Amino acid sequence: MTDLPNIDTALFERPSSDRLGVPQNAEHAPKILLLYGSLRERSFSRLAVEEAARLLTAMGAETRIFDPKGLPLPDAADASHPKVDELRTLAQWSEGMVWCSPERHGAMTGIMKAQIDWIPLSLGGVRPTQGKTLAVMQVCGGSQSFNTVNQLRILGRWMRMLTIPNQSSVPKAFMEFDENNRMKPSPFYDRIVDVMEELVKFTLLVRERSDLLTDRYSERKESAEEISKRVNQRAI
Repeated sequence: MTDLPNIDTALFERPSSDRLGVPQNAEHAPKILLLYGSLRERSFSRLAVEEAARLLTAMGAETRIFDPKGLPLPDAADASHPKVDELRTLAQWSEGMVWCSPERHGAMTGIMKAQIDWIPLSLGGVRPTQGKTLAVMQVCGGSQSFNTVNQLRILGRWMRMLTIPNQSSVPKAFMEFDENNRMKPSPFYDRIVDVMEELVKFTLLVRERSDLLTDRYSERKESAEEISKRVNQRAI
């Protein structure tokens, strides 16, 4: 906890598998992938994601942060591109995700959307995001807004992810980080703590049950090969 100076250790809680009734055969650390939506040298969405990753680690999760620098635009390169392959491999590895984007022109950034667009709906009939948990966050240059987190929720639903109820929106993000690029103590920091705690709890609850929760009648009627052909069919 020495790396979390804003935390009151007496109140900090590491989510417990026992209290949540998680099956004992699923004791590995929750695997969380974090995406951010800016390439600026001092990217506040990246700094927010780094704070989130520290919190997740303290809560017992294993984290990976994807660096979008060098990721081509969707359809501008083949899926074998190293950055695309890295992102897709991490998406398959993860059990949950954190998406954090700046708000630009009232929406998420193109960099954020490009990352999500490169994660396919189907890989050989298997949906790499279906049943995974998701937490959404945004940083704002001005007053607080929820445009971006609302858009991210729509995308999470489209990707068949289980988006947790809580979310984070940090207004005037340039005022919320110190000269060491660490987030200052504030209610906005506390909200990120809340969101990460909730994400870990939902991830623990869902894993080992994801296949059951996402099992559908319509898909039981259709083979994986047929699903792959239908989902990945090329436009004429």
